[in-house]
Amino acid sequence: MPERLIYLPLGGAGEIGMNAYVYGYGEPGKERLIVVDLGVTFGDMDSAPGIDLIMPDVAWLEQNRDRIEAVFITHAHEDHIGGLGYLWPRIQKPVHCRKFTGALGRLKMEELGLSTDAIKIHEPRPAVIEVGPFKVQFVPLSHSIPESSALIIDTPAGRIVHTGDFKLDGTPIVGEPFDPIAWHEIAHEEQGIKVLVCDSTNIFSPNPGRSEAMLANPLLDFITQQKQLVVATTFASNVARLKTLAEAGVAAGRKICLLGRAMRRMVTVANETGVLTNFPGVISPEDASELPRDKVLLIVTGSQGERRAASAQLSRGRYLGLELKEGDSFLFSSSTIPGNERGVIRIMNALSVKGVDVYDTTDGFYHVSGHANRPDIEAVHELLKPQIVIPMHGEHMHLREHAKLAEARGITSVVATNGSVLDLTGDKPRVVDQIDTGRLYLDGNALIGAMDGVVRDRIRMALNGHAMVSVIIDEEDNALPDAWVETMGLPERGRAGVPLVRHIEEELAEFLERADDRTVQSDERMEEAIRKITRQVTMEEIGKKPEVSVIISRLAAE
Repeated sequence: MPERLIYLPLGGAGEIGMNAYVYGYGEPGKERLIVVDLGVTFGDMDSAPGIDLIMPDVAWLEQNRDRIEAVFITHAHEDHIGGLGYLWPRIQKPVHCRKFTGALGRLKMEELGLSTDAIKIHEPRPAVIEVGPFKVQFVPLSHSIPESSALIIDTPAGRIVHTGDFKLDGTPIVGEPFDPIAWHEIAHEEQGIKVLVCDSTNIFSPNPGRSEAMLANPLLDFITQQKQLVVATTFASNVARLKTLAEAGVAAGRKICLLGRAMRRMVTVANETGVLTNFPGVISPEDASELPRDKVLLIVTGSQGERRAASAQLSRGRYLGLELKEGDSFLFSSSTIPGNERGVIRIMNALSVKGVDVYDTTDGFYHVSGHANRPDIEAVHELLKPQIVIPMHGEHMHLREHAKLAEARGITSVVATNGSVLDLTGDKPRVVDQIDTGRLYLDGNALIGAMDGVVRDRIRMALNGHAMVSVIIDEEDNALPDAWVETMGLPERGRAGVPLVRHIEEELAEFLERADDRTVQSDERMEEAIRKITRQVTMEEIGKKPEVSVIISRLAAE
């Protein structure tokens, strides 16, 4: 049977976040595989209440673990590396990455009590990692975190360029610039580029992307103009922005204080791995609280509205001895990821109530994106001249628009969402299979499946409340006393004006009086009847059908 080259997204294709991609080469069903990225996304109270992280279900990888050669991590953003510690035990293959990414990956593994021996550190191109039928090179790209890399994946069926996240920035402040000469050489090597699997995030942004270096003067001007305490928030992983902000603060005569564990960790790791140099000195929150307010710049976590991050804590009250006051200034030096708008606006309003002046990136002076805009994506298409373009890293409308852009330039393209298996062997990609893909939820310390019912039940209880009914049965004569009802998340009184609990108990008492022996002797029948009556009563009284738990205790006959 002829061998083939396949591509399978498990996450990140049709959504922003939770990136995980698979490439394979070999006989159908026997392909040797590599995995690119193991990312997460974050839960929200609407669709996943109480859930900390959401990651791809790797059941298919577990089933085919003996075929996996290795995992490659393109960069250290959470949506690319955040699932490493949770998902690696299910794969247990070598993890290849660069130094800064590997340092953060090791911390994630150590936090979960895992060995870090699987993490292998590599230099960028021309270094080559050979695994099975694949030869892989890390190629530096500019992004909003240090040491982002595209992957060149050479296979017997042709060369793949997997961009990861990128932008065209020649002066990124921290990290490596985009090098058009190096990419021109890659594009014109003998084998050419068969497939470009490309970031689609900013496909709808019509203007060319801007450099990180363009922010230095606007940020300095902003901080200089403020009369009291200045707080700035951005992505903790955007080390270049942290440096730009800190240098602007120092130039404006302020001391720098970093708030938030993730931010301090990023700066520490960036320093230790050598990607960050000459970062201004920082002071402790205790020292910051002792200085005049016009002499301090706080750089804090929580730009996406995270409830436990420093931004949210400051908006609600005191945090580590620091408190915002009327006339202070708060700058969001970041874009808001789709889905996080509500949390960000909540913080902005809470700050406004305190009399804090809030500034964001509406005018474009205080933030630049880490992703390539439409003209930049077009430039990459023109530079690399791939035979095939596969859009990734975007919601469906982003993927579709990217595919249309490629096809308008005469490049074959197809939209492949999570679970689509593409055969890339021929001149045109073909969908040859569809596998079931799902999600895993990190609920506290436990990983649960999306279909386990935990989140579904939690949502139902949030929407409709909960009632617990207890009944004791005397086995000797099947005697049934009254039922006891407790409710949570339900109004105390219903339409009849009497206590809801008492009304339910009265209806259940009538049922228990007339219940026949066949029903009484069956827990299943009893639970079904009690649940039905409880939901009927609450529906009539308050218009809700709560989740109902029934506890039946049986006293054994002597």
